Parts: sequence; C-alpha cells; structure tokens
Amino acid sequence: MTKEQIFEKVKLIANTLDKKKAKDVKILYVHDQTVIADYFVIAHGTSTTQVKALADEVDYVLGENNTPCSSIEGRDGGSWIVLDCDDVLVHVFHSEQRNYYNLEKLWADAELIPFEPDTVPAGE
Repeated sequence: MTKEQIFEKVKLIANTLDKKKAKDVKILYVHDQTVIADYFVIAHGTSTTQVKALADEVDYVLGENNTPCSSIEGRDGGSWIVLDCDDVLVHVFHSEQRNYYNLEKLWADAELIPFEPDTVPAGE
C-alpha cells in the first residue's frame, strides 16, 4: 500500500470508531519508533460490550473495503482489543484499561495526528 492509501485506512478506522461513539479517538504516527506498524489508532469504550462492538465494527468496515485485519486479539476479555490491520494497529480499550496502560504516554515520541470526525465518511 502507498502512504496515502494507509492514511486513508487510518481515517476510515478513526471515523468508524467515532460514528460508533468511541471516546477520545487518537491517531499516532509511529513509523519512526517501531517496525510493527506505521500508525496506532487508539480509542476507548465505557463497557466491555461497547469495546467489543467498536472492534467488531472496525473489522466489518475494513472487510467491506477489501482491507481486512490480519488478526484480532483480546476479543474474549473485552477490556483491550487489538486489531492488526497490517500498517495500522487499532487499540480499543475499556476506559479503565486505557488509563492504566496509557499508550499515548508510552509512545510520547510519536507524532499525534489531529483527528476531526467525518474527514472521510465511513464505508467509502
């Protein structure tokens, strides 16, 4: 994928999370800090049911757009679900787990990409 295509996927993921009422959606550009991904998209829900629904919706929308996730971890617990979407890792937390792990602080050297909802309509 090109850099532009990867960023379009990132925006699609962020907008999908926002439309499903995820809280505090953040995009981190981690390309210079790690080889595991170019971007992290981080968000949280207020219940395990919402966390699972958010992760399921991202998985569904990406599948519909022919860019399915290669793996999903943590679905059974519902407190922290990680979707490996090749160049993008999506972290969907329960609010308490997000505060505890504080990935934004752990990856403080990464560039925080401003996210404005509806920069790309979900599903396009």
